[in-house]
Amino acid sequence: MTKSDLKIDKKNSTAAIVCLIAIAAVFTFPESFYSQSKYKYVGVNTCVGACHKSEAQGNQFNIWKESNHSKAFQTLQTPEADSIALSKGFNAPAAETPHCVKCHTFGTEVDESELKASFDKNQGVQCESCHGPGSGYSKLSVMKDKESAMSKGLIIHTEKEKFCIQCHNSDSPTFFQFDYEPMWQQIAHSKPKVFKE
Repeated sequence: MTKSDLKIDKKNSTAAIVCLIAIAAVFTFPESFYSQSKYKYVGVNTCVGACHKSEAQGNQFNIWKESNHSKAFQTLQTPEADSIALSKGFNAPAAETPHCVKCHTFGTEVDESELKASFDKNQGVQCESCHGPGSGYSKLSVMKDKESAMSKGLIIHTEKEKFCIQCHNSDSPTFFQFDYEPMWQQIAHSKPKVFKE
């Protein structure tokens, strides 16, 4: 073997190791890891746009707006919430306490670069809190095709109750018995008939 053969083998070995690491990363990190960084959060006002607010489109905006989800962050901005946070040993106001904020708004636990300027954390638990970052699927032309929308970041939960109890559980200091079915009926927002099935 000559010196040039050894250099080629060393380069090939390095390239092989880099490829193996890349392949391992693909299988190690969940798909949502990639979609979280690939797509941006656009905020409820972008989701509403021309869609999701009329009766013909399912009236999702009004259902959300009238729900406690839309007011979730506001509830942390009260003396009562601050008192609860203090009683749990937190020194910061509830609206600045990660343990509280994580379920009362979205966007505090993601990198700021993932949030478009239109995203407003003050709007509480909003569309993308559950359905994933909307920059890839927010256009009507994409939303008309369910598979296309899902391939561009739309999350449609198949195990809704399991998802909901990530926040609605006994870790919350104001937790009450969470009965999924009647609670879901309060926020149920059936999809508009724009999807091609």
